[in-house]
Amino acid sequence: MQTAAAVADFRTYPLISALNGVQNLADRVLIEWADGRVSPFHHVWLRDNCPCPQCVYSVTREQVFEIIDAAPDLTPSAVHIDTDGCLRIDWQDDHLSRFDAGWLRAHAYDDESRAERLAAKPKPFLWRGDLQLPVFDYAALMNDNAALLQWLLAVRDIGLTQVRGVPTEPGSLKLIAQRISFIRESNFGVLFNVQSKADADSNAYTAFNLPLHTDLPTRELQPGLQFLHCLVNDAEGGESIFVDGFAIAEALRQEDPASFKALCEIPVEFRNKDRHSDYRCLAPIIALDALGRVAEIRMANFLRGAFDTSVEQMPLLYRAYRRFIAMTREPRFRVMQRLNPGELWCFDNRRTLHARNAFDPATGARHFQGCYIDRDELLSRILVLQR
Repeated sequence: MQTAAAVADFRTYPLISALNGVQNLADRVLIEWADGRVSPFHHVWLRDNCPCPQCVYSVTREQVFEIIDAAPDLTPSAVHIDTDGCLRIDWQDDHLSRFDAGWLRAHAYDDESRAERLAAKPKPFLWRGDLQLPVFDYAALMNDNAALLQWLLAVRDIGLTQVRGVPTEPGSLKLIAQRISFIRESNFGVLFNVQSKADADSNAYTAFNLPLHTDLPTRELQPGLQFLHCLVNDAEGGESIFVDGFAIAEALRQEDPASFKALCEIPVEFRNKDRHSDYRCLAPIIALDALGRVAEIRMANFLRGAFDTSVEQMPLLYRAYRRFIAMTREPRFRVMQRLNPGELWCFDNRRTLHARNAFDPATGARHFQGCYIDRDELLSRILVLQR
């Protein structure tokens, strides 16, 4: 007979409402909360999520129990609220489970609780050409975790930020990027230099304009964050242009649902190759998450292969593609600003499309450095800072 059970979790869940009553039914336990809400928990779910040391390794806090090892018809022999206000379940196979009330409420899956969790999830702030650009100070971000958290929340929710006061020595970008996490290396290096050069292996390394795009759409997973740090910018032209791809996608969903649907469903191949690499990815231009929300934009006309879809879909795809590009050119969506030495852009590369006006290298030097960090690292850093 098991004599003790512990609640094993490395997060703290506040006690929103205490357990007020419990009822054991044929296939579930019915919890009544002190605030009047009622939450059912199926027996199989409760057994699967037992937090005791036999089921969860206390060092890693990772589950070691697999539900297949419990009888499919396992039911409690006793259910009650213990003196600590926890739900205690004695199972028919002599296993004991004990659930903290805060944890149970945080994971309740009745309709009201699930709706609350969905409403509490961070939502992107959709912006247009009148965006009040979020600007942050380099020294504060390097020395103050509270300031760092505010910056990262802006990157997550708005998808476009600027940092000022950054040292202009080559390689300085690495220090602030690593305040978030490790840098994602690509075939362009850990840090890449954005300069005009004769043997360019990307249009970015020329002086002519770059249309609005996301970087590395040729990869299965596009980089989440992109940094562009200005070291020198004496050349005429070269202004940065941004649009919120999520805002354009949502406007397209409302204004032209058929085109929106086509860009979500018809895959397009993106290609990039040089002497040493050959990258290709087939994916829709607009990706949705499990809840149907826009989660990613994949776009770079200069890296796009020939469309390959059915005869019936080809006109629809071209119509939708033309409409999307036309919308990126509309002033209502565009933010344009010149980046000065000691400033950097940090933006969500899977959301915010960026472009560059042509510049004249005969009028002065222009040297930017850039790097990438995956979106997962941003979200992880935010959660750690919020603990």
